[in-house]
Parts: sequence; structure tokens; C-alpha cells
Amino acid sequence: MLVSRTSLPLPLLRRGKVRDVYEVDAERLLIVATDRVSAFDIVMTESIPHKGTVLTQITAWWLRQLEAELSHHMISCDADEIFEMIPGLRPHTGELAGRTMLCTRTDVYPVECVVRGYLSGSAWKEYNAAGTLAGEPLPAGLTESAKLAVPIFSPATKADEGHDENITVPAMASIVGAAAAAELERLTRLVYKFGQGIAADCGIIVADTKFEFGYARGGTDAAPEFDPAHVILVDEVLTPDSSRFWPVDSYTPGRAQPSFDKQPLRDYLDGERNAGRWNGEHPPPPLPDHVVAETSERYLDLYRRFTLAPSITGASI
Repeated sequence: MLVSRTSLPLPLLRRGKVRDVYEVDAERLLIVATDRVSAFDIVMTESIPHKGTVLTQITAWWLRQLEAELSHHMISCDADEIFEMIPGLRPHTGELAGRTMLCTRTDVYPVECVVRGYLSGSAWKEYNAAGTLAGEPLPAGLTESAKLAVPIFSPATKADEGHDENITVPAMASIVGAAAAAELERLTRLVYKFGQGIAADCGIIVADTKFEFGYARGGTDAAPEFDPAHVILVDEVLTPDSSRFWPVDSYTPGRAQPSFDKQPLRDYLDGERNAGRWNGEHPPPPLPDHVVAETSERYLDLYRRFTLAPSITGASI
């Protein structure tokens, strides 16, 4: 079932580019990953089959792998379990199964915790122009897609619209506090290293990725002294929307790499823009069926590679 927008019998907190987030109560949120897709910060008119389910199920799979390493916000992504806890959602089984996660509510830190193991994307553009990342100098002589000697923690501000902005670690500390910034960096590096190891066994390079974290107050509105034990991993984890995944067998430094994500969509839009048929702003051009199908297959391919499951099973993996 293709789901572009939801309307549930719960208070809607926000509708992002991909996710609809609902308030269950003071302690819990319901996060629904739709099949909406964006590129170049524009949400397309068409949706991508299976995309929301893939994002939810890949995140759930990673969170299960990480349970011995750190705490996270997932209570359940099994539709039947969720309906037992929230019976009013049962009439919406068709649109919610497989793409919905019941989560612990937290105070989410207002920064994206980005970690880069390779020089690509916006980091490469800045380095190529100025030799820096977020204004901090990097070693000379690096090429596009080069592996960095040590992964770089590169936080960014969170933008509701438009691009996130890379910031320095001191700038991040001024936003969230020094102790929180240190813990967020530690956890980011931990999850990235963990993910790199599993991905390598699947023939995949995690070039860069971003995480979000929240502070779980445990039912109190008080603001006690910072306790790192209350910092938990939230939102999506190591998905094709939050990460840059490259196939190991075709990795060649010095150029852009093929990737397991919505590259067919970006390539098509680049072609439309270069041909003068699109100005890069809303509304986007219509997407041909083959672009939609190829993009969907990229998401499904990554799901299969990580989980070793032959297909999406609906309520759970």
C-alpha cells in the first residue's frame, strides 16, 4: 500500500519531509514513515513504493543490533503490538503496518550528529573550495571520496526547511552544553564504528551518516544535572536517507561513487535542471515510472543486503 500522507486519531505534532509524528501521551510518540521522497530539499509529487517500510524496518533492525551498546527510543515497530497498546489505530492497519514505530518521547537535541569516514557530498565541496570542513582545516591533497585517516565528527544545525549547516564542535557545545556535546560525539563514533563493521561484511562502505539523540527525563519535567545515561538514540539509524552507502567492489577514490540510495531520482532531476526544464525549485518535475521503480529497488536492495530477508514482511522483520 502506497502511503503519502496519514490522518490518525491522535494529535499530529509535525509532518516532516518523510515522517508524520503523532503524540500518544506525555511519554510516547508514534512515528510513521511515509513513502514521500525529497531531493535537493524539494518533496516530490510522486511517492516511492516500499520506502517508508524500508526506512522503518532498517532502523528497527539496527536498533536491535545495537541494544547491547546503547539505549534507544524504540518501544515496538510490530503493528499488532502497537494496536494492543493503542486500539484506536487498528482501523488503520493497512496504512500503518510495517512503517510505524512506537517510541519513547525525549527532549531531542537540536543538532544533527554527522560522522564522516570519507570525503564526499557537502564536505567535499567545502574542502575542494577552501581546504576546510565547517571552517576547520583538513590535510592538504585529499581527493573526492578519499578515506579519512580518522573519521571526522561534523555536527550540523537542524533545518526544518532547506539545508542543514555544518558547525564546529565548539559551536555545538555552545548549543547543547560541553558535557552533552562530548557524550553525543562519543555515541556517534560508537554507532558509526559498529555500523561500519556490519556493513563491511555485507560489502558496503558507510561513507558518512547522521544520528539524532534525545534526553529521556524519565517522567519528570525537572532539569537535573546532566546524566549521560539519559542520552538515547532516536529517529532513523543507518538508513539510505540518513547515510551515504557505497558498494565496496566499485569503490575508487578520486571521483563520485555509485550509491545505495535515491541516486536515480537525483540523476533524473539533475538532467532536467541541466536541460533547462526545471529551475530547482518547487514544483518539481513529474517523475517517470522507471525513475520511481529504480529508486524503490535501491531501497529494497539495501534492506535485503543488511537484513538478509528476501522481502519486506509487513509488521516485523
